[in-house]
Amino acid sequence: MIRVQKEDFDLGAELKALTAGNHAVGGLCSFVGLVRDVSGGGGAGGETVGAMTLEHYPGMTEKELSRIEAEARERWPLDATLIIHRYGRLEPGDQIVLVAAASAHREAAFEACHFLIDFLKTKAPFWKLENTPGGGQWVDARSTDAAAAARWTPSPGKAAE
Repeated sequence: MIRVQKEDFDLGAELKALTAGNHAVGGLCSFVGLVRDVSGGGGAGGETVGAMTLEHYPGMTEKELSRIEAEARERWPLDATLIIHRYGRLEPGDQIVLVAAASAHREAAFEACHFLIDFLKTKAPFWKLENTPGGGQWVDARSTDAAAAARWTPSPGKAAE
């Protein structure tokens, strides 16, 4: 299931609904991304972030998230998946994204959840504008995110993970 929305989400209610009535699920793994109050990945030297504005291209965003979700379902035996991504103005501490994967076994749930967030960070068409004391600044793609996603792509001559 995919949702792109302005509204916040209730983590507990979303996870409970995802597996309701499905007693074949033995593992549910989730990741929640939050707005940080420091730019630049939260390291030393970053500027204070007062808010973040997330933009997306409706239609294109949902299509890409669906493609990512379908790829996860091809790679792992999943009973359920959930991707919720917010857009609009968000404050430090606000929830941005929820990714969840449910499977009969925990390893598939862990790996699929990790894959989903790695690919979402690098492939989904979202743009982030951080509001700092120095003005607004667009968040660039990070090489660490690309490296994380690359581990899911098999090298030529290497079998997929």
